[in-house]
Amino acid sequence: MSLNLLGLNRGQFEALCADMGEKPFRARQMMRWMHQAGVSEFDLMTDVSKGFREQIGASATIAAPAVLRDTTAPDGTRKWLFDVGTGNAIEAVYIPEGDIDDESVAEGVPVRRYRGTLCVSSQAGCALECSFCATGRQGFNRNLGTAEIIGQLWHASRSLSADLGVERPITNVVMMGMGEPLANFDNVVAAMQLMLDDHAYGISRRRLTLSTSGLVPAIDRLRDACPVALAVSLHAPNDSLRDQLVPINRKYPIRELLAACLRYIEKAPRDFVTFEYVLLAGVNDSVALARELVKTVKPVPCKINLIPFNPFPDSGYARSAAPAVAAFRDVLLQAGLTATVRKTRGDTIDAACGQLAGKVRDKTRRVLRRMEENRA
Repeated sequence: MSLNLLGLNRGQFEALCADMGEKPFRARQMMRWMHQAGVSEFDLMTDVSKGFREQIGASATIAAPAVLRDTTAPDGTRKWLFDVGTGNAIEAVYIPEGDIDDESVAEGVPVRRYRGTLCVSSQAGCALECSFCATGRQGFNRNLGTAEIIGQLWHASRSLSADLGVERPITNVVMMGMGEPLANFDNVVAAMQLMLDDHAYGISRRRLTLSTSGLVPAIDRLRDACPVALAVSLHAPNDSLRDQLVPINRKYPIRELLAACLRYIEKAPRDFVTFEYVLLAGVNDSVALARELVKTVKPVPCKINLIPFNPFPDSGYARSAAPAVAAFRDVLLQAGLTATVRKTRGDTIDAACGQLAGKVRDKTRRVLRRMEENRA
């Protein structure tokens, strides 16, 4: 099998070039061609010697996972379904904000202002089984490799640049797609280091966010290996409720999770952690629980991102009504916390938060087990 160059960080690429008798700068040249120009054909890398292009082309390739489906919602949200082999498919979502045709003038030069966020998957399925998440309901097959993670960004950037006429259409990346990123630690960190590299995507640490359900030891590892903006899927103010919604809480309860967040902030690019809180009607959206949440998160500098639940088949949950969302938010604001309500995007194509499902051959046999339990 050919080596997929999308999975190499700068150090690995430089070592490969050295093995082939080339200087380290060749790696940087080729990284810019691949990641910034979206080039997949070695012959198009015109400032790289023909001999080296032929040499590396004989043993390596530049390839993202194949696209099975490409869907765009009326609000501009775009979702790709990628084939990652052996019957598995994963999803990535692009969320535009602002009009890319709007121009402002800075020092007499027209500047296009917009924000384009790509939500990237890290696993085929997820083993954590959060009860309100479509990915968690379907089971787990495997971790994605670094090239498969980067391949989502590479393909999306290349496609959007061509379609929108924007040189760098993706300004932000969130590791919030299918899977628990910290359960695939090495590959995710390697991919994020490429995203940060100025010779690749040049995304700032503040604009690269990793979302975790709360794997405490891995949060500490991330703090030392690759500190980026951190989002934590909290969803409940106490252990008894969070145990039901986010089962990993039984292993790493809220007190341990918050302590890890405080340690993380010491090296984080932002001086706060974002707590994500999906609002489920009649489950975790009462004013009383909002008041309890204030007390729970008070020790941690944070922002609360309230997310109205996005339905999926047989979820067993309903979205909180708008008045309940507003009342919950107001309790947080009145207590002096920063709290926002996430606007639902892409729900018409099942691309909203919690709706990503892809297609997974379930190694955990979770779907089969649930079917047997329902029959019983």
